[in-house]
Amino acid sequence: MKKIAVVFASASLMALAACGETPANETANASNAVVENVVDDAMNASDNAMNAANAADDAAMMANNAANAM
Repeated sequence: MKKIAVVFASASLMALAACGETPANETANASNAVVENVVDDAMNASDNAMNAANAADDAAMMANNAANAM
């Protein structure tokens, strides 16, 4: 829940920036860091899903090889 609050806070700051208000550099940098973390987390989740799919494929291939060996 904390990440969601930070993302909404970042979005609010970006909305202020779009209206002509300029957020402090520290705030903009924090906002960018949050976005980078969210993207990194999504990439890690994607990598984990791909690894799980590869492991399942390998297991299926081994089972098939074992069945063919009998």
